[in-house]
Order: sequence, then C-alpha cells, then structure tokens
Amino acid sequence: MHIHPLITDSDRLSEICSTFSEADFVAVDTEFMRENTYYPDLCLVQISDGQEAAAIDPKADDIDLAPLLDLLTDNENVLKVFHAGGQDIEIFYNLTSKTPYPMFDTQIAAMALGQGEQIGYSNLVDLWLGKHLDKGARFTDWSRRPLDKRQIDYAIGDVTHLSEIFPKMLGKLKETGRGGWLNDEMERISDPENYSNDPEKAWERVKIQSRKPEVLGRLQAIAAWREREAQHKNIPRGRIMKDETMADIAAHPPKDQEGLPKKRGLSSAWKNNDIGARLMQVVTQAEPLKGPHNGRGRRNGAGKEGALVADLLKLLLKIRSREINVAPRLIVKAEELERLAAGEREGLRLLTGWRNEQFGNDALDLVEGRLGFTVVNGRLKMIRTVEGGKNAELVES
Repeated sequence: MHIHPLITDSDRLSEICSTFSEADFVAVDTEFMRENTYYPDLCLVQISDGQEAAAIDPKADDIDLAPLLDLLTDNENVLKVFHAGGQDIEIFYNLTSKTPYPMFDTQIAAMALGQGEQIGYSNLVDLWLGKHLDKGARFTDWSRRPLDKRQIDYAIGDVTHLSEIFPKMLGKLKETGRGGWLNDEMERISDPENYSNDPEKAWERVKIQSRKPEVLGRLQAIAAWREREAQHKNIPRGRIMKDETMADIAAHPPKDQEGLPKKRGLSSAWKNNDIGARLMQVVTQAEPLKGPHNGRGRRNGAGKEGALVADLLKLLLKIRSREINVAPRLIVKAEELERLAAGEREGLRLLTGWRNEQFGNDALDLVEGRLGFTVVNGRLKMIRTVEGGKNAELVES
C-alpha cells in the first residue's frame, strides 16, 4: 500500500481526494480532542481505499478541507467505512450539517456476525488480521504540533487495517446472507438528526427516578439550558453542571437562588452569580412535561407487571440471539422490549423485516400468551400453546 506523506496543503488534498473519489470505498478515521471543549477539536483525518492511504492535517495553515468534505458527504458513489464512527461522524456533521453517506460501520457489522455488541478496534484487528496493535500513541495530545512519525504511522494504521478488514467482513456477510440485516442500521447512523444535539432533547439522556410531569418539565428545561450554555462557551456540559445535580434540582428545586449552593456540585458562588440567576429563571418558568413519558424519554410501561413481561422478553432475546449468533442489541434494544411489554405494536422495528422473522414474531407470541417457558429435566425449554390447550415443544435452549 502506498502511504502518502502528511498532507498539509490544499493542492495535495485535492489531488488525493480526486483519486479516492474513484474508489469503491474509503476507510475513514479521525483523531480529535474534546476534554476541554463542547465541540470536538479535529486534529487529524486518516483515509485509505486499500491501495493508498493518507493522513490530513486540518490544523495546517494552508489547507482547505472542502475536497475532503465533499468526498465524504456529497459523493454517494464511494462507500465510507468507519469503526464505531459516531464521534467521527459528529465531527463532519458539525463542519457541514451533513453526514458521510453511504456508510458502513464495522462495529455494527461485527454484531451481525456474532462478534460482540461493542467490539473494540484493537480486538477487531486481532480477530480478523491476527495483528496486535501498538497502543503507545493512543492517548497522545493530537492538537500539538509538529506530529512525529510514530504518531502519524499509528494514526494511518487505523485506516490501513480497516481497509483490509472491510472486504473480508463484507465477504463473510454475503456468505452468511446477513448483509441485508444491516441496511436499516447503516441508514440510521447516517441520519443527521442523530448528531444535531438538540437542546430540547438533552434531558432524555439524564437518569431520573421521578415520572411526575412537573419534575420532568423542569429537567427538560434545565437540560436544554445547560446544553445552550455549554455550546455558547464551548466547554463540556458537565463543567456547567453534572447530570446528578440537574436531576436533584428538577426533583427538589430550591426556593430561590440563595438555595443553589445547597445542591451537591454547586459552589457558594451560585447564590449570587449570573449563571445562577439564569438557572433559577429557567427553573421557575419551567412547565410540566406533556405526554406519557418517563424519566429517560420513553413511554410509560405497564408498571411492575410490564417490567416482568419485559424481563421474559429479555430472556427470550438472550436465547434467540445465542441460537443465531447475533449480538442481542442488533436485534432489539431494551426500550423496544419495554414498549412491546406495555402493549405497543405500532412503530416497533422488531416487528418488521428480518427482526420479526428471527425474533419479533416469537416475542409477540410470548406477550400474547402463545409462547412460554418450561423446565424439563433441569433444562430450560420454550413451548408454544396450540389450539385445544395442548402444548408442543418449540425449541430447546
């Protein structure tokens, strides 16, 4: 494979992107820093088509990233391959308000091949190529210049290995007939809506016990306020306020600004500073949340009984995912199981396509009493209820 020297000018970048624009796919990775910022600070972009590879310095004085961004977000003839690419994709979304498309994520593909729910990159390389990566440069400060040869070689290695793994993985998916299982997942991660960081939805990531509309309304308002403060200052949201502190204020709001320092995580300065005043204005003006939501943005279940049904569904999922050797999370996420247990039927992905064939149909039968569990000779088995009240053994776990 031909490895280009570090690209630091627009002419060379345009030339290499022109070459990559003729490829079937490009493997893409980034190095960035975000410990001290809200938005990730892009420090390096690595790209390879399996024949050539290059690292691009976005911090170089004389470089315009437009050819690269056009290749990634506007050229639909080239497949973009990432591994666990969520944060990489977020970076390109922040730069263009678009996401790379079409896209393939090897971590998600590994789920369809029974290689774990969140296989790390090092383990992926070991599994597919039998190579052990040198992690020495992993925690380097990528924002410092100049970058030395060891750093650049380490970074480029991520995409050279990825460009070698992708065709092997694609072949295995075709061999097993599971390539089509990934289509909707790849479309989902390509959706720009996933990377917009809408302040009004920030509360859905925060854990809270209460389901009271007034508490959730305050949490939504506080979380949106914190998100905007962090975006404006470009600092991590946790530096404004921790999730636990937000949840506490939402559940037990102070009567006035002077009560803020009594909340864990807030200093005495909050009782009379401007940010404390802005927070109290948000708290006092918050309105109760409308709609049947609980504390994590999900619809209310059917209480304790619904939770028990969800547990049975999780057991069925564990059995079925082991049988077909697929990561459970690719089949269905916990939220959908809870919604099914609570009586919902519309808009559930597990009741469509391959998910329905492999799991959803049986999950629905379990919820509606046509499928159950039994123990025979100390071993767990599933039984299907048939007309006339008789039971027939379905499958042995």
